[in-house]
Amino acid sequence: MMRKPVTLLLFVATLAAIVSFTGKEPKTPPRDGRQKGVLSTIVVDAGHGGPARGAKGLISYEADIALAISLKLGQRIQEAFPDTRVVYTRTSDTVFGVNVDARTANRMRAELANEVKGDLFLSIHCNATPQKAGGWYAKRTIGHTTKTITVGKGAKKRKKTVKVPITENYWVKNERHGTETYIWAADRSGVKSTFINPEEGGEFSGDSTHTPTPLDMNSPEARIRAQLYEKKYFGKSLMLANLVEEEFAKGGRASGGVKQRNWEQIWVLQATGMPSILVETGFITNEEEEKYLNSEEGQSEVVESIITALRRYKESLEGTGTKAVDTTTTPRAF
Repeated sequence: MMRKPVTLLLFVATLAAIVSFTGKEPKTPPRDGRQKGVLSTIVVDAGHGGPARGAKGLISYEADIALAISLKLGQRIQEAFPDTRVVYTRTSDTVFGVNVDARTANRMRAELANEVKGDLFLSIHCNATPQKAGGWYAKRTIGHTTKTITVGKGAKKRKKTVKVPITENYWVKNERHGTETYIWAADRSGVKSTFINPEEGGEFSGDSTHTPTPLDMNSPEARIRAQLYEKKYFGKSLMLANLVEEEFAKGGRASGGVKQRNWEQIWVLQATGMPSILVETGFITNEEEEKYLNSEEGQSEVVESIITALRRYKESLEGTGTKAVDTTTTPRAF
């Protein structure tokens, strides 16, 4: 469906404002032929926003927690990696300064990430169960009693003794908790490549002195190169996602591991032409975890786990890490 003209105009206007908010200009290959940094631009995406509030807990909404953590994460990225530019998909309750539906907002997020040529897309969310936040009352049978009832009609009417269950209501606590990190589904090969703009002389050229130039996207060479990038981006996404979950586990969080989602469920993972992950920082429907995610301590711990994972990820890409990262294990698809 074609987006309304007014939405396009708002997006163009707010895109310039958001990029200027980062305080740094995009990096271009230096004249001496050196490659740009492996993390020159990181796009930090606070999930939901605007009319899409996300999952609801007992005291908060997912959109508010995601924004608070994303702003802290962006600040820490700039502190930990001074040469990295941080671009936010939103810095307030609204998305790009306007109230748009979730589907339109997600397309605009991906377009922004691709426009600024991000090296990494980090999306921050909270998880939830279908059941009521905090807990709910359920009914169970605790015994039986007998009851005499009348059955039949007319001459066939008679008394009958039947067993009747004795039930009680009891409180079921919503105990699901922990983290999960998602990447796009590997079995949908070719989907992400349609959003990748391959460059001649890029990371597959083997020539570090060659300045990248755009290719004709309709050419066979461009399509093949885009598919190569897609496979490489999948490996990088899987690496970082594993590192993030490792750091959560080290910090004492229950880790649900790395999982895959198809593009209809988490569209921005496919529509961003770069490595991309979506971090479920915890279950907002769990009373204790919701309080943790709303606290300064909890948000800081989440951010530091991601920062440590980013540092290990960067070192691995640069070949300066002390321990190799295993990217051969493919996560389950859900």
